[in-house]
Amino acid sequence: QVQLTESGGGLVQAGDSLTLSCIDSTETSRRHVMAWFRRPPGKALEFVSAISWSGASAHYSPSAQGRFTVSRDNDRSTLSLQMNSLKPEDTAVYYCAAMKRWDGSYDSQSDYDYWGQGTQVIVSS
Repeated sequence: QVQLTESGGGLVQAGDSLTLSCIDSTETSRRHVMAWFRRPPGKALEFVSAISWSGASAHYSPSAQGRFTVSRDNDRSTLSLQMNSLKPEDTAVYYCAAMKRWDGSYDSQSDYDYWGQGTQVIVSS
């Protein structure tokens, strides 16, 4: 059973950078595809980024491409999201997730089996 906890959220200004972290306290997620999703206020959950179990490949939503970088350290069972050039529209609660088995899809909520509680990011103008 994977247990995920996010951290690193906060209040920043537009143009700032912020790094989010997610740790699996059970240390069993090393072979799982993992991802970041976000929920803007009053809106539906959005895909942000996904990364393979080895960290060799990654995928980003159009809004994250070129600004965000996802990485993982399997030795420490951690997942990170480096966010640069933040915009007010990046304001959201950010969640990390892990899937049991990959079947070719990685950008939908239903692809994932384990979720953290989320960490809030607020970007002011």
